Amino acid sequence: MPRVRIGGQLELLQAEAMGPDFFDALWKKCGAGEARDFDASLIAAGGKRFRVNLLRSLGLRAAVFRAIRSDIPDLDSLRVPAGVLRLWGESRQGLIIVCGPAGSGKSTTLAALLGWMNSTRARHIVTIEDPVEYSFPDGLCTFTQREVGIDTPTFSEGLRRCLRQNPDVILIGEIRDAEAATTALQAAETGHLVLATLHSPNCPDAVERLEGLFPAEARDAIRRTLSGQLLGVLCQKLLPGVDGGLALASEFFSNVGAFTKYVSDGRLTELSDAIARGDGKDSEGLLTSLARLVRDGRLAEDIALSAASSPSELLRVLRGVSSSSAVTKR
Repeated sequence: MPRVRIGGQLELLQAEAMGPDFFDALWKKCGAGEARDFDASLIAAGGKRFRVNLLRSLGLRAAVFRAIRSDIPDLDSLRVPAGVLRLWGESRQGLIIVCGPAGSGKSTTLAALLGWMNSTRARHIVTIEDPVEYSFPDGLCTFTQREVGIDTPTFSEGLRRCLRQNPDVILIGEIRDAEAATTALQAAETGHLVLATLHSPNCPDAVERLEGLFPAEARDAIRRTLSGQLLGVLCQKLLPGVDGGLALASEFFSNVGAFTKYVSDGRLTELSDAIARGDGKDSEGLLTSLARLVRDGRLAEDIALSAASSPSELLRVLRGVSSSSAVTKR
């Protein structure tokens, strides 16, 4: 039976189960052929775009649809650290990483950043995605959007080729392997602004995962390159809000000052501690974001505690009790 996720919760639809004719048409529409597993994008009759995963479960065909917003959201409407993202986006070169679990809104945040660029500066923006999600109209910027499997065979190949397409900004849907990571860093070194996502639960883990794509003997060199090219990392989580919608909690750091040294030396524990102590200018920890959401009445305390790496520390912050590792309130 079909189900829909609303506010993070699955609910049963009052509709009949889909039959073989529906799945025949869907497989054909997505160009899946005889594939058992297949990813695609789909545009419905009303123009609504979906990310689609076709699969089989116990021998029966099934599909998962994720709706893609057709409007490019404004950065401020997302409750992300918009000022920090704009500062990173003003750069002519470097690497911006947005991380978080699947479904945490990473693509939406990057789309909002590109939308801001489109209305404020003239750039050639190349996107490499699997599949293409947001469709950008040309404004001040010119967009070239390439879908893996249709316009280019792989992320890595598309990224290599796009360096010959005179881009100013390159969006990579996800850094998945060492080849893509190497090319992304090389693109940043050669004067391009690169935006990418990673599936990481926090900012230090994103740095560690990027390093971990490479063999151990290459990681010192990769850390040095990353510390020179990284502009910043934003990690976000979507949590069930008190109003039935979703609330976005985040942490971030800008690669300035001591943060550059922590990245270069692989001192991730110190990086994590520095993020937690941040005041919102160059960094801010997840606990600060969670506490603010609770205080603003957008997130229930029990949900915030379940999302915190240290629930006891979050409780101290919420109760106004200071400690040596207390998170600064903005």
